[in-house]
Amino acid sequence: MGILPDTEYFQVKKNGLSQFQTMSAYLGGSAFQTIVDNPVTAYRQLVQQYAKDLNGKVVDPRIASQEAKAIFKTNPVGACMSGLAPRLVGVGFKRIPKFGILLGISFFVSDDGDVGMIAATGASILSAPFINPIRMIEKQQRAFFKQTGVTKPIMEILRESAAQNFKPLFRGTVPLMGHSLASALLGLVGQPKLQKWIKQEVGAKTHLSGFFTGLIASAAVSPIYVAVTNPLSRLEVIMQTSKIEGKSIGVNAAIKEMVTDSKQFGLRGAFRGQGIGIAKAVLSLTMFHQGRIFLADSLKQYNINNGSYVPDAI
Repeated sequence: MGILPDTEYFQVKKNGLSQFQTMSAYLGGSAFQTIVDNPVTAYRQLVQQYAKDLNGKVVDPRIASQEAKAIFKTNPVGACMSGLAPRLVGVGFKRIPKFGILLGISFFVSDDGDVGMIAATGASILSAPFINPIRMIEKQQRAFFKQTGVTKPIMEILRESAAQNFKPLFRGTVPLMGHSLASALLGLVGQPKLQKWIKQEVGAKTHLSGFFTGLIASAAVSPIYVAVTNPLSRLEVIMQTSKIEGKSIGVNAAIKEMVTDSKQFGLRGAFRGQGIGIAKAVLSLTMFHQGRIFLADSLKQYNINNGSYVPDAI
């Protein structure tokens, strides 16, 4: 393969789609999910970020939740839209490497491009350097809402990072790898397999649509996903919302901060953002997969219509 994708990349496979079309469906589903779940994503970050007040003192989770709600009441549009621009840019900048590695390994291992554990693990590790700068910029945009009432401009974030050779953009890479692995295994591998089973076992008997079987699958996977990723998400928030020009917070320091929180407030401190995280996971997984499935089905029908794919006779 040269600089541009070769003809094999555009060749329709046994599943009725080319690698290019499969990638396009994943990216389209990701863009749809990003737009729909952004307000919930912003709220969850603020709930976790406001675990400490401006003086660095750990506060009760109820107070953190109230402060996050106050931000949304004061500036609902700004809060809901905060971080959306870098996230949408990230659909290409971070999703292309992640999905490209994921699907590349999948098609290498299997002709039908079925996403499995090996592909998910490889994609999670190798795509982290591409993903982390986008997540850092996204979180920095919301990090100072309480002080300024507005999102931090992207160019200001980049200028501050450039002064330190862009090293701050890679804060939180270690927990991101774990987060990305859990996301890939449970979201990209587990949810579709579970949805397929639910569609066969439940959908056929109840005539539930693909959307509702997807919703059931997402609801089943989400509590496990959030239980695994919520601590990792907390570490990312702690490490990525400190001032760029200030001293960075390492993984060990972030873990100590979480331990202090759990000692003072018990499970409520340890699992800040868990409830909204489950709601976000259900919404995100459902929107992503329904968008992906819609585009994949549309592209497969296009291939059937132009004669490039002939389905097996049932």
